[in-house]
Amino acid sequence: MGYAAGVGKTYKMLEEAQDLKTRGVDIVIGYFESHGRADTIAKTQGLENIPRRVLEYRESHFEEMDTAAILARNPQVCVVDEFPHTNVPGSERPKRWEDVEVLRDAGIDVLTTMNVQHLESLNDQVWQITGVRVRETIPDWVVRHADEVVMIDLTPRALLHRLERGVVYSREKAQHALQNFFRETSLVALRELTLRETAHEIEHRSEEGERGQAFQEHIRNQRRKHHRIMAFITSHPKTAMVIRRARRVSDFLGAECFAVFVDPSNGMNGLPEDERNAIEKHLNFARNLHIETRVLQGSDPAAVVIDFARRNGVTQVFVTRPESSRWGALAARDPVQRIIDRAKDMQIVIVSEREPIART
Repeated sequence: MGYAAGVGKTYKMLEEAQDLKTRGVDIVIGYFESHGRADTIAKTQGLENIPRRVLEYRESHFEEMDTAAILARNPQVCVVDEFPHTNVPGSERPKRWEDVEVLRDAGIDVLTTMNVQHLESLNDQVWQITGVRVRETIPDWVVRHADEVVMIDLTPRALLHRLERGVVYSREKAQHALQNFFRETSLVALRELTLRETAHEIEHRSEEGERGQAFQEHIRNQRRKHHRIMAFITSHPKTAMVIRRARRVSDFLGAECFAVFVDPSNGMNGLPEDERNAIEKHLNFARNLHIETRVLQGSDPAAVVIDFARRNGVTQVFVTRPESSRWGALAARDPVQRIIDRAKDMQIVIVSEREPIART
């Protein structure tokens, strides 16, 4: 894991692959993206490379990792670059991380690469830091399944120097990058985010290593008793931010996490189509992050949510910011505002969107 392209993730991964081969491990390259970097390409010498699969989409040809061919070859270890990649339409699975899960399920160990900004729970923070909304994301639970997470570090100044020398990208592409994602202030903030994430990962894994499984389960049960998190689902576009924040906090606390929608109709059939589609999208997003979803019935969403929270020992409820334009009778009907007003015995966390940091 790194904080930006060019810090040396692929190079380090291939170094480890060469070391494993030297020790007699049966290892292949399932997918490798060179970006024209000669030093990195040199690290592939002597490693077996599984040919890519060619797919046609909209009269163009694209190369993707051939998961079926890797399974047929059945190596001990497979090198897979660019973990967050989105596969071209027509592939068996939409995401490369899903291909990697298939390899792991078959007993094949995988070395792979990613940047911290691709972690789903950090998506909003990265947007606020860089002004760029990262579209290719990986659920946090996928990364936590890794046996080992290695941070590849490089100072922002050194990375910018590599970029300026044309080591990371071609000079034309490098100039574009310097004006956008590769601003020094952004890189410093992303590096700090990566260091914090690494420190949290080390602490989490150290605790698991030092204590027995039964004791760890006892600790998790105690945390669940003291902390339960709930995200209130609405059709509001910012609900995705609420879900991410609730998931991240529950991960840090080791708490159970719920995503709850209150359906005033029967099976959401009475909702307008655009609202129903938005709700289903948010519920599916929560499920993808391994959050337990509930669809409850009731004509008073605030009352239903508060009742569910009290019955299930919820300690924190995450909601979107109430509509600022509403006042008087309109505000009184806003379920988010009513939850805030009535749930005095639990913590209500209002998740609001901050604008990206101004750039000059």
